[in-house]
Amino acid sequence: MTDQTTHGSSAPQSGYVPVNGLQMYYEIHGSGGTPLLLLHGGLFDIDLQFGELLPSLAATRQVIAADFQGHGRTNDIDRPLTCADLAADVVGLLAHFDVAQVDVFGFSVGGGVALHLAIRHPELIRKAIISSVSFHPDGDRPENTEAVGEMTVDMIAGTPMERSYRAKSPHPDRLQGLLDKLGAFDHGFTGWSDDDIRGIAAPTLITVGDCDAVRLEHAVRFLQLRGGDVNGDFVGVPASQLAVFPGTTHFFGLARTGLVRDVVLTFLDAPMPEA
Repeated sequence: MTDQTTHGSSAPQSGYVPVNGLQMYYEIHGSGGTPLLLLHGGLFDIDLQFGELLPSLAATRQVIAADFQGHGRTNDIDRPLTCADLAADVVGLLAHFDVAQVDVFGFSVGGGVALHLAIRHPELIRKAIISSVSFHPDGDRPENTEAVGEMTVDMIAGTPMERSYRAKSPHPDRLQGLLDKLGAFDHGFTGWSDDDIRGIAAPTLITVGDCDAVRLEHAVRFLQLRGGDVNGDFVGVPASQLAVFPGTTHFFGLARTGLVRDVVLTFLDAPMPEA
């Protein structure tokens, strides 16, 4: 049973959808066009990750955003955090609303889920924006993986993530449990193959900060596997593209709001390539 609320024509519809043992929190903003699905990163939620971008993204299209398992207003369950499970939750959410196809914009953990959807559920994804995530562990800076695995509540005390978790979570006393699950995120997953990346049907925008947790050479390899890194004056501009945001870390990956907005909307609004 959903708990949907609508407060005026400009306010989002929001509520909960029962899926895979979760009461998954969602918001729907705007209307028109192919819906855009927003998937946040670990320790973040809809507001923390996309709050500054949402008004412009929803100005000309419907935007569907969700809080992942254990994040924001969505409860946690006795299940580790993996891209495959989070993607299954998203598939269930879209099925609940009878949404047949979306554009997807995922950051970090959400980028990993977006990538999973593009590879395993190609019929669902028209265009994919995959931000600040590797497709293979060798693309990650090792110190980032080590730091996430050692995170404690004391280390994030006073941060927006801690405050938001405690204010929104249905079980605000379980923050360390969430940190532990994020430290073991996708444990055992060995990454996607080059052929998996080449085979993605959806035009793909890859974004990364120039001082991100993902290596720049990995982002370039990602682009090359998607048909990019060519002389566009001679062969045309590929449907898949790469944006490197200057002065940008992983934590602040979407902080250059104006720049991110321009890059994302330009990609989404471009015509689909001819089949």
